[in-house]
Amino acid sequence: MSIDQEEYDFGTGEDSSLDLKVIFPKILRIWPWILISLVVWLSIAFFITQTTPPKYRVSSKFFIKENDKGFSFFENPALQEQGMGLTNEMIILKSRPIVEATLEKLDFNVEYYKEGTFILEEIYKKTPIIVEIDWKAPQLLDGKINIEWSTRDKYTLTFPLDSYNQLLPDGSYQNLSQIESVSYSFGEWHETPYFKLKINNTSGTEKGNSFFIVRDRNYLVNVYSQGLFVELAQKNSSILDLSLLVRNRPKGEAYLNALMETYLELELQEKNEIANRTIDFIDSQVAGVADSLSSFENQLQNYRSSNQIFDLSTESSAVFDQLTDIERQIAEASLKRRYYQSLKNYLVRENYNEIVVPSGLGIDDPYLNGLIENLLEVQVERSRLLATQTELSPQVRAANQRLADLNTSIQEILTNVESNNLMTINDLESRKKSIESSFRSLPQAEQNLIKYQRQATLTENIYNFLSEKRAESAISKASNSPANKIIEYARAGVLQISPKPIRNYVVAGFLGLFFPILFVLGKEFFKTKIEDPKYLEKKLKIPVISTILFNKTKENLVVFGNRKSGITEGFRSLRSNIKFLVPKEKQLTFMITSTISGEGKTFCAMNLASVYSLTGKKTILIGCDLRKPKIFDDFSLKNDIGLSTYLSGQQDDWTKIVKNTKFENLDLIVSGPIPPNPSELLFSVNFEKLINELKSVYDVIILDTPPVGLVSETLDLLTLVDFTLFVFRQNYSDKSFIDAVNGLKEQKGIRNIYAVFNGLDASKVSYGGYGYSYGYGYGYYDTDKKTKRSFKI
Repeated sequence: MSIDQEEYDFGTGEDSSLDLKVIFPKILRIWPWILISLVVWLSIAFFITQTTPPKYRVSSKFFIKENDKGFSFFENPALQEQGMGLTNEMIILKSRPIVEATLEKLDFNVEYYKEGTFILEEIYKKTPIIVEIDWKAPQLLDGKINIEWSTRDKYTLTFPLDSYNQLLPDGSYQNLSQIESVSYSFGEWHETPYFKLKINNTSGTEKGNSFFIVRDRNYLVNVYSQGLFVELAQKNSSILDLSLLVRNRPKGEAYLNALMETYLELELQEKNEIANRTIDFIDSQVAGVADSLSSFENQLQNYRSSNQIFDLSTESSAVFDQLTDIERQIAEASLKRRYYQSLKNYLVRENYNEIVVPSGLGIDDPYLNGLIENLLEVQVERSRLLATQTELSPQVRAANQRLADLNTSIQEILTNVESNNLMTINDLESRKKSIESSFRSLPQAEQNLIKYQRQATLTENIYNFLSEKRAESAISKASNSPANKIIEYARAGVLQISPKPIRNYVVAGFLGLFFPILFVLGKEFFKTKIEDPKYLEKKLKIPVISTILFNKTKENLVVFGNRKSGITEGFRSLRSNIKFLVPKEKQLTFMITSTISGEGKTFCAMNLASVYSLTGKKTILIGCDLRKPKIFDDFSLKNDIGLSTYLSGQQDDWTKIVKNTKFENLDLIVSGPIPPNPSELLFSVNFEKLINELKSVYDVIILDTPPVGLVSETLDLLTLVDFTLFVFRQNYSDKSFIDAVNGLKEQKGIRNIYAVFNGLDASKVSYGGYGYSYGYGYGYYDTDKKTKRSFKI
């Protein structure tokens, strides 16, 4: 390639900041760290898996009848939109009242544990001990208590935790610490300032140990209320899936089954409430009637016996039947009047819980019955809403308004009904007086007999009427059944919900790979130094004509020190590539520079001059860095006279400043004493004259110039040389230097610039046979013995 020929633009093509082909081998190179990371993360996953209490899902299915929603067995379209009632039932199943009623049936106040491999395992039912708690005394809560026994009669309690909560009889809590161990006898109550309990040994063993934790009702209600999951089995269905995450599967099954049964019991209890109120009201009336009936029957029997009158005459019988019928009607009307007055009092006090449905007492008023049924329905719905909402919620406020409207309507109806009832009673009383006028014409004995018999018969009729209504209410109560039902009783799943070992180990494996790889990617992304020659060649817009291996020795003259080394071969390769840059047998004059000091330009200049001298070419190396003279020391020469001496006019004969080295065909012009004006000296006519005279004597002239990034005069020397070698050093040269060199070509139009990549450590690049000199077999030469290399990241 001629120096006049246009260089190929090496900067074409897109490039990403992270090259996977480069990064992947770097990741493989840190495999020991990846292995360590995997072991650490998998160990963490194992620890978490083994020390996290296992959780199992217990589930059941529960049917909610949509048109008869739970406790509210009256439909209320005014308050419920479609699906709202079902949502309310889902909330009620998790409400505190239901949970409290369920826990009343279960002995969950004491949790029992046994020693496991890593954690305590909860046991249920088949416990070696039974702990009885006296909640009227203080109790220690929420802390593990260890019990040990070595005989069947005695046991010792130890308290391994630093602190415990104590529940006091007034419901307050306090914290206690450093509780000492105590020993007691099985089967006896023991009271201390901290607790009062009795422990029974149910294992039958002479030696053993166990653990238990006491829980108060508030804690249990919170746990089971918040831990219950209620979901629809399918969309638009009324079957609920109830599920619970528990440590002990039989215990979870017991709770869910008890919850569903409690719900049904409370539903039935509410359904029976109306019948119970009717029966109570009738019983309160029957109690007085039964006593009166017994008294009247005794009076009638005594009168008959004393007066020897047992039967009435035909006329007396007719009067008796008429009076009896009228008085029966008056008694029924009076009973209704008392009911209306009682109902009115309840409405005024807004005491809806004690209202009796009129139909239960034989009052056949469809309008009044309908209003009262609606009132009771809204009251039940309001009570259910208050279990999960506040008085200020829109639904509760709507229910209150509906109750107020129904109350007003019923009181208006009662006013009219009471008026009609009073008119009926007055009419019956008038008819009774008319009949009684005929009664007075009868003989006195028969009048008295009719009087006693009338009272007994009337009381008996009232008693029979009330007994009949009570029996009807009792039958209605007995026929009630829950509208909802249990579809599937609780059943625990076999699979463990948490922790999930497979997931934990997969996540741990991912993290074990992720962090080392992330470190490599981050290091690559934020790296500012040039590491890979391929990166340099892709980014640089001038050719990279050779790479030089890293010098692991303290000797800078590597070519003369070890002619079979890989570094020496690299300089030979560079010499060979230079042949393609200039015509054959042409005298060579070129300079070697870099961006900053330390990139190895002097090292490359000395060794490149050495390889040329070894070919028999007469070579001279000129130290043009007048500010920091270097090369004289490696050749064991003095810097007493040199380039600065000649350029400053102190020596007119250039041959006087040439220093012969101990190596054949290699001469040196050292920098000489540091002048006060190095830039002006290099710009002088003497320097150009010197170069021209040297060209007539030497085959190869190499200028070791100052770094272009620090000294401006280096660029002015370009006109004196055939080409320039720009040195970059691995892990030393900054990536921004590439842009600076590209700028020389693109912005300043400088040609004949070529790059050399120096200090290559092949173990730090992603491929071994890349490029130029280091592709000749790193490790093949004498100084490149294979050694055991430590891994680095």
